[in-house]
Amino acid sequence: MDLRRLRLFLAVVDEGGMTRAAAAEHVSQPSVSQAVRELEAELGTSLFHRTGRTLVLTAAGEALVGPARQALRDVETGRAAVEAVAGLDAGRLDLGALPTLAIDPLAPLVGAFRRAHPRVTIALADPPDTASLEQLVATAACEVALTVTTPSDADLVALPLGAQDLLAVLPPGTPIPGPALPITALAGFPLVTAPVGTATRSQLEDAFSAAGLLPDIAVEASQREAILPLVLAGAGATLYPRALADQAARLGASVVPLRPRLTRPVSLLHRRGTLSPAASAFVELAATAR
Repeated sequence: MDLRRLRLFLAVVDEGGMTRAAAAEHVSQPSVSQAVRELEAELGTSLFHRTGRTLVLTAAGEALVGPARQALRDVETGRAAVEAVAGLDAGRLDLGALPTLAIDPLAPLVGAFRRAHPRVTIALADPPDTASLEQLVATAACEVALTVTTPSDADLVALPLGAQDLLAVLPPGTPIPGPALPITALAGFPLVTAPVGTATRSQLEDAFSAAGLLPDIAVEASQREAILPLVLAGAGATLYPRALADQAARLGASVVPLRPRLTRPVSLLHRRGTLSPAASAFVELAATAR
């Protein structure tokens, strides 16, 4: 199967159309159309439903996306393996992380990696939930990712990195009665949270359920960057991992641990099998740092 055709097929998928794919790949639009037609002829089936100017993947096209990404990744891995002989002097690392892991532990790990390998570029993806994150790794869109759940896919490997505390972040000036806030007391606050299905929201709901309580969701914010400003403005309380909670405290929020203590495991996720030299170096660095 021709790698150029696969690359142009994925460009159409990622860019949402042949014209944009052609611009992204710096080729003519007829070249993209021809490559897709040749790939369809080779496979004996249509990869896209064509309705006017709109292209929608067929079931066969959906099935091809993951293997196509992995095939291109394997070629890049082979090329990068040769370059690695010269000391990992080039290449690219595609990383994914849940938004609440971006400050800790992602930022310190990326900083250490860049200091060790300054010529390797890094692309960061921030999927909204753990299922989307696993999908990025499973389809080779990301080689390595940081998550807080055990992978459901047996082809994925999780390297434990430690645990994070989740703390209550309350509006400025909220009285804190003691060194820890009982979960029953947190139930008295309206809450600002991410949408259903996100890792922190799921853990909040599980903690309340274990205590026989229902959370009072006042604001559901898809824009994660809006959660802290909403708390600071008095819209409600939230849960944050310690690194984010420390930032919130510096901005004036009242921050307190919960009782019982609320923690979550953090893991580094990657596919089984050979990784690119950059990904292997990142995994080794993370294993040492833990």
